Amino acid sequence: MIRTEGLSKSFEGFWAVRDLTLEVHPGEILALLGPNGAGKTTTVRMLSAVLRPSRGRAWIGGYEVTQSPDEVRSLVGVLTEQHGLYTRMTALEYLTFFARLYDLPPEASARRIRHWLTFFGLWEFRHQRIGNYSKGMRQKLALSRALLHHPQALLLDEPTSAMDPESARRVRQAIASLRSEERAIILCTHNLVEAETLADRIAILDQGRLVALGTPEELKDQALGPPRFRVVLAEPRTDPPPLPPGFQVEEQQPTSLVVRPPRGEADNPRLLRALLHAGWPVTRLEEVPRTLEDAYLALMERLHGKTESLPQAA
Repeated sequence: MIRTEGLSKSFEGFWAVRDLTLEVHPGEILALLGPNGAGKTTTVRMLSAVLRPSRGRAWIGGYEVTQSPDEVRSLVGVLTEQHGLYTRMTALEYLTFFARLYDLPPEASARRIRHWLTFFGLWEFRHQRIGNYSKGMRQKLALSRALLHHPQALLLDEPTSAMDPESARRVRQAIASLRSEERAIILCTHNLVEAETLADRIAILDQGRLVALGTPEELKDQALGPPRFRVVLAEPRTDPPPLPPGFQVEEQQPTSLVVRPPRGEADNPRLLRALLHAGWPVTRLEEVPRTLEDAYLALMERLHGKTESLPQAA
């Protein structure tokens, strides 16, 4: 549904995006992560035919963005950081106006407007001017506009920013429910928990380049290595644990130890057999949690040797 080949954008010699090649398939949510200035918003603007690439190409639903911009815009729903809301209009007037731009029949327009305003808790405020809306209400209205024409490609730039926890949860539920075999979604976010919860795959951009791509678990393996496991003991032990060859002890406490098996979870039976055979009183074996935040910070530290100015998990 969404495809790029060497997509690049230069602003007076500064490359905001450089040689981006990726695909997003129908039914898939791809999260774009990266520090401020990494090129996420510029990528969204090129994919929505707002910015013309300096080189490379991109396609939405089979249409090339520079050759068929009108067709691309009809297939894309976009939520940008700057919403472009017409604050003197009411929400009902605003969405009705955009429904006409999308050539929606009046009956379908009224039905969809009511659906999304109700879903986001805005229906009772439909006759209020948008200028009187809070930041969170404006965000939800902008998302309603992006969804109005049932887009096949949805490009979301910070969809839950400025929202209270309940509203943010509702928006995340909406994004998850929009996953379908006919729609691809790109989610730009600084919320690493949100990305890990929603995304099938994650692309990490840094200084305009794609530096990592994979599922959350694949990125954790790439950045952090194989998973570690904590062994919990019923009684204190201070002697070295009797582990098979290749097992690494990364931390040892009197009633627990953290072990990294050479082949991950598949080696746990060997680990348990060795400890129990030696009489160690094992009561529990559990994986040490690995978060996307841990993987992201490890990757950035590997790239730059520091972790300043990074997205913050919410």
